[in-house]
Amino acid sequence: MKPNTKNNKVLKTNNLCWMAVILILCAAVSCRKYNYLGFTPGKGAPTITSVHTLTKTDTVNVNDTLVAYNSSGDTTLTIRATQTTSTAFDSVTTTGNLGNTYVIEGSNLGSATSVSFNGVSAYFNRALMTDNSIIVAIPSNTPYLAPQATDSLVVTTLHGTAYYKFTIIPPPPTPSTYSDYDFWNGSQMTLKGVGFASITAVGLTGSSANVSIVSQTDTIMTLQFPSATVNEANLVFTYNLLGQTNTAAASQELVDLDNAYTIVFNNSFQNSWADNSWTHPSGIISGPSHEVPGGTASAVGTYPAGDWQIEGWDGYSAANGGIEYSPNYKYLTFWILGGVAKHTLTLVGDKTPGGYGQVQITAAPAAQLVVVPPGVWTYYKIPLGTGANQLNFWSTGTLSQQLGFFLQGQTGDVNETLYFDEVAFTP
Repeated sequence: MKPNTKNNKVLKTNNLCWMAVILILCAAVSCRKYNYLGFTPGKGAPTITSVHTLTKTDTVNVNDTLVAYNSSGDTTLTIRATQTTSTAFDSVTTTGNLGNTYVIEGSNLGSATSVSFNGVSAYFNRALMTDNSIIVAIPSNTPYLAPQATDSLVVTTLHGTAYYKFTIIPPPPTPSTYSDYDFWNGSQMTLKGVGFASITAVGLTGSSANVSIVSQTDTIMTLQFPSATVNEANLVFTYNLLGQTNTAAASQELVDLDNAYTIVFNNSFQNSWADNSWTHPSGIISGPSHEVPGGTASAVGTYPAGDWQIEGWDGYSAANGGIEYSPNYKYLTFWILGGVAKHTLTLVGDKTPGGYGQVQITAAPAAQLVVVPPGVWTYYKIPLGTGANQLNFWSTGTLSQQLGFFLQGQTGDVNETLYFDEVAFTP
C-alpha cells in the first residue's frame, strides 16, 4: 500500500506548531520569573533608608504599685507594677528588641537572599515583602553585648549588600532556672537566664536586706543571701538599660529556711527529729548534699530491691512531741536526689490519709505521690491544706509525729539509695 505522505506532512506541521507554542510559553515564564511576588525586583544595588517597628512587646509601668512593709508598718520597698503590652507600627527606630518585628525600608530589596542582625540570620516571608520593604523579626539568639554585637543590620540581594547601623537592646534580667528555691543566711544560689550583665543590685521583696552578687555574666549569676525576716520573697533586680535605671521583681517565689520549721537541714536533723527508717544505712549520712555552701550531709533512704519499704523520720523527742498543726504552715518543701531508676514514692505521715503505713500508689491521693527521676536533685513544694490537690497532712489529728516516703517494691527492682535535704514546713 502506498504511504499517505500528505497526512504525514500535516502531522509534522502540527507538532512543529505545538513545540513553538511551548517554547513561547517557556520564554514568557522565564522572562517573568519574579511575577509570583507581585512585583519586579530592581536590579540596582540595595539600600536601607530606615527601619520601623511593626509590632513590639513592651514592659511598661502602670498606675498600680506594690509596696512592702516591715513589722512596724514602715515601707521597705516600692516597686512599680508592670504589665506587658503589644504595640503596633510606630516611628523610625535605630534600636530593636529580641523577638520584635520590624519593617526595613529602602530600594532594590526585592531580590533579597538574606537578612541578618549582628551576624545572625533572620527569617523573612517573601510573600510579605516588596522591592522597597522587608518585614522581619529579630532572632532571639542575636548577640546584644560587645564584641559580638556589632550594631549591624545587613541585607544581601542578588545585586549587592546594604548595611545599616542598628542596635539590639539588651533584655531585662530574666532568670530561667534556679539552683535552689530555698535560701538562708550565707547560702548561695546560681541563676541562669539572660540580661544579668545589666544588674547593679539585688534585693528581696518585703525586706531591706541586700543580696550580694558573688559572680556575674549576662547568662549566669551567683548570689549570696543575707539574714532576713521574711518567710517567702522574690528577688528584686536593679539594672541599667540604655542609661536608665530600672527595678523589677522576678516571678519565682523563694523560701527563707531560717524562718521555717525544718526537719533535715544544715547537715543534720532539726527541731529534735530523728531517724525512723526500716532499713540501714539511714538517717543523716556524710555524702551528697543540696546545700550551698557547706553542704556535707543529708538524710539517706535505703530501699532494697522488691521490698515494700518506708524510710523516714519521727518527732517524738521534739518540743511538743512532733509538729503541731498551724494555719501558718502552707507547704512541705524538700529536695530528693534520685537513684538508679525512676520511682513514684508515697509521702506518708501518721496523720495523713492512710497513716504512716504502706499506702499503695493506687490508693494514695495525688498530692501524696512524689515522682523521683533518677540521678538528679528534684525540688518539691506540696500544699499542706485540706481538699483536692492538698496534702491533708493533719487530716486525722493536730499533732504529727512521723513523716516518711513509702516505695512499693516490684519484681525486677534494683537496690536504691535516695537522699533527702532541706526538708521543711514553710509559712
